Amino acid sequence: MKRIILVTGGQRSGKSTYAEKMVLEMAAAQGGDGRAVYMATSRIWDEEFARRVQIHKERRGAQWINVEEPKFLGNHNVEGRVVLIDCVTLWSTNFFFDLSEGIGGEVKSTMSAEEAERSVSLVERTLEAVKGEFDRFVEQDATFVFVTNEIGLSGVSENKVQRQFTDLLGWLNQYIASRADEVVFMVSGIPVKIK
Repeated sequence: MKRIILVTGGQRSGKSTYAEKMVLEMAAAQGGDGRAVYMATSRIWDEEFARRVQIHKERRGAQWINVEEPKFLGNHNVEGRVVLIDCVTLWSTNFFFDLSEGIGGEVKSTMSAEEAERSVSLVERTLEAVKGEFDRFVEQDATFVFVTNEIGLSGVSENKVQRQFTDLLGWLNQYIASRADEVVFMVSGIPVKIK
């Protein structure tokens, strides 16, 4: 039976740890081999981030089927499995920057009116691309646990790219939450069920 759960919260709020524990408990209760699928969406940008990814990998044991997929989650058959997708923020970042290359290179923090119009189009195109991939992925009969960040809880950034990405992720989180059976908000390591 298909089920979608969204775990959201701020940076270092305990989202991944909570979601990993939940997913492993659900996979064990489901029977079969008791293994869960861990879909890691991150790309490695630098040495510091590579260390973060390595820590995450070391925390996972043999009870996980590890899949590294930066964009096309729907290319993987997860029928009948419990799947952790960590995380929506990095997943959407991959689409955002890949699509920005199609409009003339890097996304800039200061833009002309013409560049600003193209960047609005970039946010809309990115949102549609990620929503389409989400819809394709969750067509499968599986239990999906998506981890995401609430990056819009703090002040408004002076950086235009950050504001655009905050808008993108906020709209994407709303989309996923509207389709989720359950939404959990993490605060200081404490899960608060909001749906």
